[in-house]
Amino acid sequence: MYPQNMTKLYSNLTPRKSRIKGVNEVVVFGIQHFVLEYLIKKFNEDFFFKQERLEVEHPFYWQYEARKKSVIAEYKRHINVDTKHIEALWDLGYLPIEIKALDEGTLCPIGVPMLTITNTHPDFGWLVNYLETLMSCMLWQPITSATIAYEYKKLLSKYANETTGSAEFVQWQGHDFSMRGLSSPESAILSGMGHLLSFTGTDTIPAIYQLEQSYAAGGLIGASVPATEHSVMCMGTKESEIETFKRLLAAYPLGLLSVVSDTWDLWKVLTEYLPALKAEIMAREGKLVIRPDSGDPVDIICGINSQKELKYGNTVIPPCQNISEARCKGVIELLWDIFGGTVNEQGYKVLDSHIGAIYGDSITLERAEQICERLKAKGFASTNVVLGIGSYTYQYNTRDTFGFAVKATYGEITHEVTSSCDCTIPVAPCKCQVEAREIFKDPITDDGTKRSKKGLLSVHHYASDVEDRIYVSDQQTWEQEGQGLLKTVFKDGKLIKTTTLEEIRNKLK
Repeated sequence: MYPQNMTKLYSNLTPRKSRIKGVNEVVVFGIQHFVLEYLIKKFNEDFFFKQERLEVEHPFYWQYEARKKSVIAEYKRHINVDTKHIEALWDLGYLPIEIKALDEGTLCPIGVPMLTITNTHPDFGWLVNYLETLMSCMLWQPITSATIAYEYKKLLSKYANETTGSAEFVQWQGHDFSMRGLSSPESAILSGMGHLLSFTGTDTIPAIYQLEQSYAAGGLIGASVPATEHSVMCMGTKESEIETFKRLLAAYPLGLLSVVSDTWDLWKVLTEYLPALKAEIMAREGKLVIRPDSGDPVDIICGINSQKELKYGNTVIPPCQNISEARCKGVIELLWDIFGGTVNEQGYKVLDSHIGAIYGDSITLERAEQICERLKAKGFASTNVVLGIGSYTYQYNTRDTFGFAVKATYGEITHEVTSSCDCTIPVAPCKCQVEAREIFKDPITDDGTKRSKKGLLSVHHYASDVEDRIYVSDQQTWEQEGQGLLKTVFKDGKLIKTTTLEEIRNKLK
């Protein structure tokens, strides 16, 4: 559909709008994985194959070829489409594409392109936006999840520093519980890798393997702990739930052990079973982690209230009325009553090292802040609880959460040389052969979100900005375009610039 004499197309991937309050930057992530898994593996290995090799290795080649031709023929009965450009690409043997991008782990402001893509061969300008759908599909989710995880990390670090004087534990305080609630194993891996940029706790184990493959990850990438589910507790029966606790404590005498505790009556577990098992719990060389899994996470962890009015943020909670003492206190205070702990230098209570809590249902950034704020108001360190961050956080997003789009801003049309050419020096190719076109969109029916930049782009640091912020300039020359922060990561079928998980994590510290 492009003009036949279009020889260059230049597009970019930009987060155009934030639909999460207070989040105005996104974490650049997933580009190297996309390049390795799709532009190299899928194309180089699965598309650019040698016909001779295919004939030898696959005896049904000709049946395959016949089927392909019949499908194309049937398609052309309804839609007039030419496939010669695809055949030409196959004959070329590589993707004539150059991708430039910001370093992964960079905080990219809304409205600033994190990636540009253009063709390196004049016959394949069409290929640039041909890859748009695949690129958008593969990148919006890891970027979105990495960004949200980073927001959790900032939030939890703030309260950890305020209530303990250190954010060291925060890497374990956000635990990825989302895999079962994501749309596919592939989306879980993309999201799970984004989570692991900020945390090490995860139950999305395939994401660990993929980070090893795509980002040369080593050392401690991510980890989980032995943890029960409701079926384990149910098999022990309601009447013998305390015996199930005893059996699990005996089976796991060392390290962390997480036990889901609200299969029937959480408050009975906290007020009857745990006091009865205190000796066994305190004798373990490790921590028993109590996991509630239902109800309002803020109230369950922090309690409804004390016996007096409690203020946190802009919210006022009245005193408990007609509510059990256990529900009034909440999980953390009840555990303190049983097992005690210490008061740190900041003046906040820290549970004994043999006991802890994790909550993994319906956690959001807003609820995480409420939990931290209410624990702080009650005199407890925020690190007394781990938050299981699940699909309620990572699945309730779309490409539009940050308004991602791939849009063309520049193109070139090559004209045949004519007698009217204005070039003063008659050399080939004459400069007037190439017509540069700065292209953009600005829908009159839009609120401005979809207005694109114009022409070639460059991204730079502000001259004297201690926060290391970046900005974009459009309508650039090719020389200016090549001087910014966007660096070539892929060109002509090859990965040019590599990065590691360690480097990305260091940028996000």
